Amino acid sequence: MASWFSPKYGLRSILRLPRTLFSSTTARVHKNNEYQQQHAKVNENNNGFAGEENTDGFNPGAPPPFKIAEIRNAIPKHCWIKNPWRSLSYVVRDVVVVAMLAASAEYFNNWVFWIFYWAAQGTMFWAIFVLGHDCGHGSFSNSQKLNSIVGHLLHSFILVPYNGWRISHRTHHQNHGHVENDESWHPLTEKVYRNMDDTSRNLRFTVPFPMFAYPIYLWRRSPGKKGSHFDPNSDLFARNERSCVVISTLCWMTMAASLVVCSCIVGPMRVLKLYVIPYWIFVMWLDMVTYLHHHGHEQKLPWYRGEEWSYLRGGLTTVDRDYGWINNIHHDIGTHVIHHLFPQIPHYHLVEATAAAKHVLGKYYREPKKSGPLPIHLVGNLINSMKQDHYVSDSGEVVYYQTDDQLFENSKNKSE
Repeated sequence: MASWFSPKYGLRSILRLPRTLFSSTTARVHKNNEYQQQHAKVNENNNGFAGEENTDGFNPGAPPPFKIAEIRNAIPKHCWIKNPWRSLSYVVRDVVVVAMLAASAEYFNNWVFWIFYWAAQGTMFWAIFVLGHDCGHGSFSNSQKLNSIVGHLLHSFILVPYNGWRISHRTHHQNHGHVENDESWHPLTEKVYRNMDDTSRNLRFTVPFPMFAYPIYLWRRSPGKKGSHFDPNSDLFARNERSCVVISTLCWMTMAASLVVCSCIVGPMRVLKLYVIPYWIFVMWLDMVTYLHHHGHEQKLPWYRGEEWSYLRGGLTTVDRDYGWINNIHHDIGTHVIHHLFPQIPHYHLVEATAAAKHVLGKYYREPKKSGPLPIHLVGNLINSMKQDHYVSDSGEVVYYQTDDQLFENSKNKSE
């Protein structure tokens, strides 16, 4: 999410007319010819670089031989239905768990339980963020007012400016996979990368430092981008959105002030243990999950510019992840490909929608590696990506991450 350590939605269903066997075959031949022509154009626009191919010759940077309407039509109609009562039940569930965890920590009050509490409560803060995230997309309910109220309550509690984030996250979805226009964990161009000082580069690519970046991103955005999620005059926002940003900033300030008051009443150490440490665990969850949904796949995936970018191709570069026991806790956010293409689908239908769309996506859908009870394997993906995915070329319309082999060598030499 925070590249500092760095909807055109509502797409309409297109009804497919019945075809004869002859016309269907002709259409497939035409589609395959079109696919080959577009593939050749990709290579030309990428300075002859054909992209990262699998051993079976599949190139993820080639234009897909299907349309977004075909994916949409494959998803059952009931998956698009939003049930506000069901959505609210998840809010009640998470709030009750948060309260019970805090009460239990106060009751037991020993260091063994505190360690468990910080991990569990930080994960629940992350789950609360995901529900507020659904409010921002409008997948929580069809009521804009309900979405706004619940979204403000949930996100303000975890120090996220709801509207400021909602608008920038909308920009992320509308431009996913675009080198310059994406808003969340977009790649650094080589020029920006080379212009960063050594300290910033090392922090950006050395785990765990990037996993604490989200609050900084909220205040400063990413390298090469100006503005703040708290500033209504930021480039992030249109003129008619400024009043919404002010409201969210005031809600954020109210929560921050409440924490200061609580510190004065019950003591700063108590607030630190009950809230501040879980907050940073939540930040780590958010940064890790959002990063790994766009990076760290075993095969390098493309980023686009210019005419080669499209909403569909950008969305197909996202990656699903399996989080084991955490899948249900954080509301199946790991089903990320379908979520990115159709953010209107409620989280409780994403697993079914993904399964229904796989036959259309074909090799453009990458099955996530199965997790154990806890997604410890993803730490390896994160570290490997940080070691390899440093920047993309300043030119070319289909580009892939490149590695600066000297990055960590230079840091090691300086330390010696």
